[in-house]
Amino acid sequence: MTALLGLDLGTTGVRCLAIDAGGRLLADASAEYPLYSPHPGWSEQRPEDWWETSRKVISQVAAEVRGDVRGLGLSGQMHGAVFLDETDAVIRPALLWNDQRTAAQAEAITERVGAQRLLERAGNPALTGFQAPKLLWLRDTEPESYKRLARLLLPKDYIRLRLTGEAATDASDASGTLLLDLRTRSWSPEILEALEIDSQWLPQVFEGPEQTGSLRPEIGGELGLPAGLPVAAGGGDNAAAAVGLGVVREGLASCSIGTSGVLFAHSDKLSLDPSGRLHAFCHAIPDRHHLMGVTLAAGGSLRWWRDLVGIAGYDRLNELAAEAPPGAEGLLFLPYLTGERSPHLDPLARGAFFGLSSRHGLGHLTRALMEGVAFSLKDCFEIMSSLHVAPAQIRATGGGARSALWRQLLADILGCPVVRTVADEGPAYGAALLAGVAAGVFGSVEEACAGISLRSDVCEPDAARTRRYSEYYAAYRSLYPATRSIMHVLSGLAHD
Repeated sequence: MTALLGLDLGTTGVRCLAIDAGGRLLADASAEYPLYSPHPGWSEQRPEDWWETSRKVISQVAAEVRGDVRGLGLSGQMHGAVFLDETDAVIRPALLWNDQRTAAQAEAITERVGAQRLLERAGNPALTGFQAPKLLWLRDTEPESYKRLARLLLPKDYIRLRLTGEAATDASDASGTLLLDLRTRSWSPEILEALEIDSQWLPQVFEGPEQTGSLRPEIGGELGLPAGLPVAAGGGDNAAAAVGLGVVREGLASCSIGTSGVLFAHSDKLSLDPSGRLHAFCHAIPDRHHLMGVTLAAGGSLRWWRDLVGIAGYDRLNELAAEAPPGAEGLLFLPYLTGERSPHLDPLARGAFFGLSSRHGLGHLTRALMEGVAFSLKDCFEIMSSLHVAPAQIRATGGGARSALWRQLLADILGCPVVRTVADEGPAYGAALLAGVAAGVFGSVEEACAGISLRSDVCEPDAARTRRYSEYYAAYRSLYPATRSIMHVLSGLAHD
């Protein structure tokens, strides 16, 4: 039996799975590793931990499959920085996507490159989470470590280096460095020169389904895999997950409601948001792109509410929310509990209920919270539509996708059908499909995704509710600009 492996290096742990050529799950294994925060706002991990756990889960899956393993694809958390010396030894712990120490360096990048030129080339403003500010931080604050630097990799690509000996990355993950020219899908000489970054430190850029190397014989023997096994470039976690959902053509988008909320829309051409409110990245598909909006506290808002009111499970919260009418009788919620990414790019934004009255009960507040998360994703949806990237179908994933109520809220508020795929295995699944293309099992990414099937429970938008929600959304949109200044004042007072 032909088997394809996908490895996803996440923030809390790593997962490896195997699928057959028809997309059926054959085996999977997961393992966790620690996250370190030596100072407030810092977020680090040890690449050696990634490697040890990756070896463990790959070996477990290989032992369970015992078949004709044809390829391995890689996916992982984006934006992280792995610093290596000339012997490829790790210089210091890796800085992760959610590390916030680099505000000064992000400002310096904007000044050196120019805000407009950065958007035109890299497709995004300089934010603390991206990789480039982390490199400048190393230069500014740990000069001795910086002197040893010979190679800079993204997290999943460190695993690739250990597996194959090759320093390589893919265009989708490289998009999150601020160093890639999205039009040429190669490193930007302009940005590298402005930031004084040696291009020799950076890996070669491939397309997601391309082979980037082969498994080293000694590693293959250790893992129980054939030597010379093709290793695909793969993709950043969101791009790989989109491949796994079949979001590989115009008109399709995915919506993930986990701790954060992500709206990911496929685009055949590069569509830049001039104000940088949405992320523009390369897709894991050759010569394709995507727009992405991020709500920082989506499912995270509901978890906060669950813990606050002392309700044991999400099913009960869904029941309570369903008892309230659309719009929760004039109640709105801003889900900015941890600041907000898209479209406000404001770490000092704060959450709030608006319109509270004595008639509102627990069900009203719960429904308003869920609607508020959907409104925050509509902010992203509207910007996408203005850039002529207008999804006609949304494929839901993540924990929130299991809630029929939340899926229907998304359909009604976005005015777009919401569906689920039969297999929803996350980024590792998409990485395995990309491995199938690299190994020649499939002729293209589109062919690899042809077998992805949808569940029958489609949530179609209700026209009357969509009209009603459009009125509430207009009020929702007015709240942030009206309250931004007081949000910032209160944030400052909280830290005095």
